Amino acid sequence: MKKILALAALACACVAHPLALAQEEEPRLEAAPIDPRDLTSLQAGARTFVNYCLNCHSASLMRYSKLEDIGLTEPEIKDNLLFTGEKIGDVMNVAMPRKEAKEWFGAAPPDLSVIGRSRSADWLYTYLRGFYRDPSRPTGWNNVVYPNVAMPHVLWQLQGQQVLERAPAKGAEEKGEARKEEAEPAPAKLKLAVPGRLTPVEYDVIVRDLVNYLVWMSEPEARVRKRVGVVVVFFLGILVVLTYALYKEFWKDVH
Repeated sequence: MKKILALAALACACVAHPLALAQEEEPRLEAAPIDPRDLTSLQAGARTFVNYCLNCHSASLMRYSKLEDIGLTEPEIKDNLLFTGEKIGDVMNVAMPRKEAKEWFGAAPPDLSVIGRSRSADWLYTYLRGFYRDPSRPTGWNNVVYPNVAMPHVLWQLQGQQVLERAPAKGAEEKGEARKEEAEPAPAKLKLAVPGRLTPVEYDVIVRDLVNYLVWMSEPEARVRKRVGVVVVFFLGILVVLTYALYKEFWKDVH
């Protein structure tokens, strides 16, 4: 009886607060147009990662030398991606102490080695395009995908400054029906208030390349793994056929 009453109370709560449940829904994610076979895109994404992300976020599972897998040579890595005396065999660590980072930002910046697997490419793509100005936040920035995020918008000089606009809420019509106690929340949209150094299309390309690299960095051997998987499945198929033929041969005289 207690379980039935509890379920009834939960159902009443859901009916009484449909707007609260609607607000908990995940925001719509934009499809990330990435291609892990595009080496030019991966190289551009690696440059953006080192120049903008690696100042605060480490990638402790990735070595600089691994970037040779995306077509960069050792001299190119040393000349363009190593700035503070690192060696090409070093992992991508940062010098910022986690304790101080937590004091500055409210949370220590996470390691991004496997962010492409813990977060989807679509999530990262929408997140990096979803920052907007919010004076109520300590950093002055907020995000539509990650509300109240502690991270500032490090790419704002490239993208510019967006603001969050919300259309007037739509109430119920008065014709033949009672007015709703609460108006339905109107969808919010981002608007570019102050342009950056790049056009919106150019910024989307920068984000696309960065997300492409983050996904590749999360599993550099993903393409090899998939190719090996196809070969293994093909081999197992042949083995099944040969095994069945051997079975028929052994038991052909048994009635």
